[in-house]
Amino acid sequence: MNDESVATIPLRLLTIVAESILEDRLVREILSLGASGYTATRAHGQGSRETRASQIGGNVRIEVVLDEPLERELLARLSRDYFPSYAVIAWSHSVEVVRGAKYRRSV
Repeated sequence: MNDESVATIPLRLLTIVAESILEDRLVREILSLGASGYTATRAHGQGSRETRASQIGGNVRIEVVLDEPLERELLARLSRDYFPSYAVIAWSHSVEVVRGAKYRRSV
């Protein structure tokens, strides 16, 4: 297939790694803010925080393809409601998505 025949849309990929106990709450917020979906997987590793609100259950990695305004909203919510009290980290980067129109919020 020729690269020119594949149409992509520039979007953002937001990755959140958090305590598993937060998964349902984070997913509800992500969807309520307008994301069309997410991918969640179990995660493990070591970080700077030695104390946790929950020692059992491990971590979850949540990935969301979204537009930049929604990314800003989610990062603001994480900064305000999660970072101060929980072991949570988030990062994002630009991605080119095939069939990306389905990830844009209708405003």
